[in-house]
Amino acid sequence: MLFLLYQAGLFILVIWYGFHNPSSTAIMQQTLRVLRQDNPEARLQHEWVPYDKISTHLKRAVVAAEDSNFINHSGVEWQDIRRAWEYNRKQAATGRNAMRGGSTITQQLAKNLFLSNTRSYWRKGQELIITYMIELTMSKERILELYLNYAQWGVDIFGAQAAAQRYFKRDAAALGPAQSAQLASMLPRPAYYDETGVTRYLRSRTATIQQRMRLVEVP
Repeated sequence: MLFLLYQAGLFILVIWYGFHNPSSTAIMQQTLRVLRQDNPEARLQHEWVPYDKISTHLKRAVVAAEDSNFINHSGVEWQDIRRAWEYNRKQAATGRNAMRGGSTITQQLAKNLFLSNTRSYWRKGQELIITYMIELTMSKERILELYLNYAQWGVDIFGAQAAAQRYFKRDAAALGPAQSAQLASMLPRPAYYDETGVTRYLRSRTATIQQRMRLVEVP
């Protein structure tokens, strides 16, 4: 019964977020708590911008980098999850740490809004439930709008507007193709690239994403 009540509460919140912008997210709160362990005055950099104030180049770049079938799937790409699980199992067997996620943009949004970065079967299962709630109640445009506004792009950077200002000193609406591809390439390791800057791998990944951008659809 408690489990069902918890899911019902989450479902109500998902419906609410379909029409109202969250003031914060679970990942933002978790990040702020960690930062304030060293600096009690730490703050996050975040500014909401509506969908039409975000460069179409960035929308295409993020979809190309994170979820090329975003427009067509129903929230979960089971084949990608299976491939990621097999890859991670092989990595663990050889003592390597590099892991793949296999998550769609909707799954990442579910995690960002409600969950944490902790890896566990419970968290993944809850993520899948919330993912289907989001796909059931929100348009693809709203899902991408929320994702772009709450994705982490640095140690304390959240959302496309703060990222555009931090790395390129311009608004999210003014991002060009190369800048957008670079931001999309940073998403798997935002804090790392925030601290180390542009690496050889990031430049290579940016070039690849820029080529793929023309091939994806965005809402």
